[in-house]
Amino acid sequence: MELFLMTLITGIMVGGIYALVALGWVLIYKCSGVLNLAMGELTLIGAYVTLTFYEMGIPFVLAVVCTLLVGVILGYLTERIFLDKLIGEPILTVIMVTVGLSFFFKGVIVFIFGTDTHVFQPPVFPLNPIKMGFITISSVYLWSFILSLVLLIMFVAFFKFTRWGLSMQATADDETAALSLGISARFVYAAAWAIAFMSAGVGGALLGNINGINISVGYLGLLVLPAVVLGGLNSVPGAIVGGIIIGVLQNLSGTYLDQYFPGGVKEVMPFAFMTVFLLFKPYGLWGWERIERV
Repeated sequence: MELFLMTLITGIMVGGIYALVALGWVLIYKCSGVLNLAMGELTLIGAYVTLTFYEMGIPFVLAVVCTLLVGVILGYLTERIFLDKLIGEPILTVIMVTVGLSFFFKGVIVFIFGTDTHVFQPPVFPLNPIKMGFITISSVYLWSFILSLVLLIMFVAFFKFTRWGLSMQATADDETAALSLGISARFVYAAAWAIAFMSAGVGGALLGNINGINISVGYLGLLVLPAVVLGGLNSVPGAIVGGIIIGVLQNLSGTYLDQYFPGGVKEVMPFAFMTVFLLFKPYGLWGWERIERV
């Protein structure tokens, strides 16, 4: 029972970071209908940007704030340079552009930082574990979860209580009606990419604190896709719940199944679960169901 509870709590904490990255997936899909396959590289960029600021002597929290600002700039520039001209084009065309962006970003990162694993020195979080009764929790998981939870609350508040956030929701719900009210679709798409860079970037920085930073952080960003599909591709609450579910599932499968199926079962299990889940809930837990009349 002790092992189960420790695995469950750790899974929830990792799932909170996954939820932060999943938010970026959902925002771009919700606003433009595009599945951004460069999301893993956005996570990787954020991890290296935070590390760069931290190595310059900036405290980690301020480094995260700087990463958020850099994310806004990079997201805006990416949308304006590569995607702005594709508004109104077939969705498949835009998706293929995001595939190209994935390889482009990865190449730039490898060119600048190389392929060696980088770690935060000195360590950001205390090395001593935290004991809660008979349960022992690693400090890096606990503080990463708290920081991701704070950022998730800030993003949700942005969508619910700010004019820009409400404009993004209006465009996602009915683009034609939003345009008739004077809302700029170009601004909404640029803002979606900016926030996606922010959320994925901080998620990458937190994941980098756990396992170190190298090119594999980009694959962790893609590992969040089952969480997005599980919650519903256009549901912000679904992204949060889906991220936590996938984090728990991954940790439990790694603890109890790795001994019987060695070779990375914890990376495969989220995708296997997603495949079976979609057979019964094709739109996810809170996804919009499309009803077409002929």
